Amino acid sequence: MSKISGIFTNWGEAYGRLVETYIDGTWWTVGDYLENVGKGTKRLLVNAYPFLYGGTSSSVFKGSSPKDGGFAKPTKDVEQRFKD
Repeated sequence: MSKISGIFTNWGEAYGRLVETYIDGTWWTVGDYLENVGKGTKRLLVNAYPFLYGGTSSSVFKGSSPKDGGFAKPTKDVEQRFKD
């Protein structure tokens, strides 16, 4: 019982470490969130306004339209599809 004052200082040190860990973790989480929001916003802006970022509006769209439009036509009867 000679070191009763150590209880209070040890508790204060432990509490300080807990608060420091909480604050560091919070800032880490907020930083990651803001980084991802920034990257997503940049990606959306590049798609919406490609001419601002050194591209042209046609460079965003790749591929071509299909030659034949319309609906798909089945090649098998319904019963035959389930037998294969």
